[in-house]
Amino acid sequence: MEKMHIQRLFKQHYAPMLRVACAILGDEQESKDVVSDVFACLLHGKTALMPDTEAHYLLTSTRNQCLKRLRHEAVKRRMADLAAAEPSVCLQDDDNRLADIDEFMANHLSEQEQRICRLRFSDGYTYDEIAAQEGMSRVAVWKHLSHALTLIRNHFKKQ
Repeated sequence: MEKMHIQRLFKQHYAPMLRVACAILGDEQESKDVVSDVFACLLHGKTALMPDTEAHYLLTSTRNQCLKRLRHEAVKRRMADLAAAEPSVCLQDDDNRLADIDEFMANHLSEQEQRICRLRFSDGYTYDEIAAQEGMSRVAVWKHLSHALTLIRNHFKKQ
């Protein structure tokens, strides 16, 4: 999407988007961050907006980003509560699970699948970034991750 088009959208829709975010989150700075994230996704993504639905899309995207943040905060609070209740047990269980998964990956996945899994889950790369780095299509990255996760789930479901 062109930068000039995004600037026009920003000027036209920023205030209503901010109002929606503030109503959901109750925090102005957090709301500004959410609205900025929506526009950043437009700037870096390949989304094509139709003139008659752009306002609806932007407001819906803002709402969804706010709800995503609220869910994330709730998960962080639950994890903090669990860690505070039994810190050594939680950390030890997590460490053991991660070690088991690493061992399984080393023994059952190809080098390429291991590399792709690490890029995605350890380093936080997107499918597009992994595809560019590995010299393959985004679909191929998805297929490798899907295969690896299926193997991992099936193995640990049996246990």
